[in-house]
Order: sequence, then C-alpha cells, then structure tokens
Amino acid sequence: MNFTILVIDDEKNIREGLSAALELEGYSVRLAADGREGLAQIEKGDIDLVITDLRMPGISGEEVLARVRGESPGIPVIVLTGHGSIDTAVDAMRNGAYDFLTKPLSLDRLTLIVKRALAGRELEIRHSSLQQELDAKTSFESIIGKSAEMQRIFQMVRKAADSKASVLITGESGTGKELIANALHNLSPRKDKPFIKVHCAALSESLLESELFGHEKGAFTGAAARKRGRFELANGGTIFLDEIGEINQNVQIKILRVLQDKRFERVGGEETLEVDVRVIAATNRNLEEEILQGRFREDLFYRLNVVHIQVPPLRERKDDIPLMLNAFLDEFNRENNTSITGFDSRSRSALYKYDWPGNIRQLRNCVESAVVMCSGSQISLEDLPPTIRGAAEASVIHVPMGITLAEAEKIIIQQNLAANQGNKSKTADVLDIGRKTLHRKLEEYQLEAKVGEEPATVTT
Repeated sequence: MNFTILVIDDEKNIREGLSAALELEGYSVRLAADGREGLAQIEKGDIDLVITDLRMPGISGEEVLARVRGESPGIPVIVLTGHGSIDTAVDAMRNGAYDFLTKPLSLDRLTLIVKRALAGRELEIRHSSLQQELDAKTSFESIIGKSAEMQRIFQMVRKAADSKASVLITGESGTGKELIANALHNLSPRKDKPFIKVHCAALSESLLESELFGHEKGAFTGAAARKRGRFELANGGTIFLDEIGEINQNVQIKILRVLQDKRFERVGGEETLEVDVRVIAATNRNLEEEILQGRFREDLFYRLNVVHIQVPPLRERKDDIPLMLNAFLDEFNRENNTSITGFDSRSRSALYKYDWPGNIRQLRNCVESAVVMCSGSQISLEDLPPTIRGAAEASVIHVPMGITLAEAEKIIIQQNLAANQGNKSKTADVLDIGRKTLHRKLEEYQLEAKVGEEPATVTT
C-alpha cells in the first residue's frame, strides 16, 4: 500500500529532514508547521500516520493526539519530545499515542517504529474492508436478485448508505421496499444505532402523531404517562417511514420540521427536543401526483426525495424468478419438514409467464401454498393456485396430430422462445434443457430468425 504520513513540527529543519528521510523509504509525506494546520490536513482525509511534536505554539501535540484519537481512532500517532519532557511523552502513550521519540532523533529507530505502526494500520484497513464486504453481503442476503435492475439498485444503496441524505424508496406493494431500507441502514455508519420502523398507514392521525413525536402525561384522554416518540427513540440512528403517502398534512408539517431543523415537541409538551436522525421513507403512491391533487406537501417531498430508489415490479425483473423460487422452496421445505426437489417444466413455465400483480409477496405465498399442496417430489402445475394455473392454460401450445417428434419439438421450442421474447436462458430453463442444447436445436431447426415472433396457437 502507498501510505501517507503527516509530519507536524514548528521547527522547519526537523519537518523537512523527516520528509526527506520518509520519502526515501517510499512514503508520501505532508507537512504542517503547527497543530492547527495539522488538524486541517487530517480533516481532508487520506492520512495513515501522524508524527507530531508535543511542544508547539497554539494547538499542542497533546491536543492533536486527543483529536485524532477521538475523530480518527484508526490513525496511529507518534509523538516527538525533548529529553526534558519524557514524563509528558509517557502521558501521551497512556492517552493513546503509538510510540514516542526523543530529540535529537534517530532516523533508524524512527523508520522502524513507522514500519511497525503502518503494518498495524494496513491490517486494520484490510480488516475494515473485509468487514464492509461482509456487511454488504449480509445486508443484501435477504434481497434476492441478480438482474441488471437489481444490480443497479444495489449500487445505489451502497453509494447512498454512507451519506446522511434522506432516501425515498418507491415501488408497488410487495416489491421489497422495506428490505432496501434495511440494507441502507445496515451499510451505513449508523448501523450500530437504532433502526426504528413506523408503518404510517396502520395508525390513525392522532395515534401516528403520538407514535412519531411522543406525548406528555395528560396530553389527551388515556395519556397516563409520558411517552417517547419514534423520532426520539431513533436519535443517532435511522427512522423508516413506510407508506408515507398515507399521512395527512398536519403530520407532514411536523415531519418537515424535523427534517429541516432536527427539532420537535412531544404532543402536549413545551420542551423542544433535538435529534440526529436519518430518514428513509417508502411509498407505493405517486407523490408527484399526490402533490398536484393537494394531498402531499411539495416541500416535504423534496426534503425526502434527496436520493430516490425506484424498486421495479417483479414482472420487469423475471430473470430473478428462478433465484426466488429456489430460496422460497428451501425456506418452506424447512418450515414444513418436506423435501420437495423443485418445479416441473409446466409449473416453471406458468410461474414465468404470470405477471405477479402482488409482486414478490404474492410469489412467496404461491410457493408456500404449492409446497403445502404438493404430494410428489416436484411441484406440478396442479399444485399451483388457480389464478396461476388459469394464466398458464390460456397460453397452451397445441401440437397437430400426425407430425414427427422432431416437428413437435420444433413447434414447442419456437413457441416458448417467442413467449419469452427471445430470452434463450429463460427458454432453456423452462424447457429444462441446457443453453448449449438449446443453441444446437435452434441451429438444427433454423429458428434464429423467428426469435422475436409472437407465440401463436397451433390447432389440431
């Protein structure tokens, strides 16, 4: 790794001498003539090690050490001191300094200490990187999808997670908006702080206001004691406001104030509370249309819509259906103590073709039902709910009598390929054959030119 070392010393000769020696060792070096300048360099970032004199005018080395330990605890600090200040250097060690050197300096000893400190720094950086990868993997585990649409969303989540910006997640019911909110929190610097969820549509206006902001004793009938609200409970962390499009404008105004000023009062209270809360909101409504209809405040929309993540419906990401089928089948096999191995070709075809108006939630319920109803080793078309079976039966391929097996196979491949809009991977999966086998048969039957055709019913 290419490390950057900051040298803070009010003696120009020492600064420049250390810079020359450290650059010969292959390090990048930045210089600061006093503590204030040094702290400004640290705030800019990309510093891996600090070497600071203890006795400097203005901000001392002890203050620099304290700031680094408090704000950038991963950066090791080596302190420099004169012979008469050994006790002060020992105190600095107790306060978190990595090591100390007395002046005049031994460059050989300095080089040794620097190498040792940066070796530890490198281990910490690698550990942090591995932990971030693990956190990302864990955070996305519950979100099933390898389609291009979902990869784009994963990228947006990773970028947005590190910021304090409000996030608005939109999409139809059942698309997994809450899972996206979970990932945003779990990948953020607030992951060890509270993550408070509020389902706004489940509460009446009066209850929602009390739930969000809390209330004082006697604020209304039944308020027998003071209650802390969800914003107060989420202080330092994240609050997730699900179905925010359902709240009325009175509550909208109060949420807007929290977003703008980070302040609010409990219901029936006079004390102003300050909070540091990251807001993530979700809705299946078109809030811009709600604004035009006068049902949603435009200023609140813009406060919420700093980062906008649109979750696509399942019908627009059908490539993810095989992954979901396997995951849900494993889940319900465990729950029901069954050992169903998979889906036969007819059931898979039906599950692909269906448009899933209820999205992932409906697909999950469908698999659970099929597992319960299945009496064989594989789920068949007959095990699926009637709505799925009906959609499948509406697109049956009829093969004429009296044709050869090869001609029948050609019709089946052609119709399935057209039904899947030319998607060969999906077609191969539905037909339960490998992609190489499908490519070979497409060449054999000269079907490549007919990939985009609409499926037609072949009658007897």
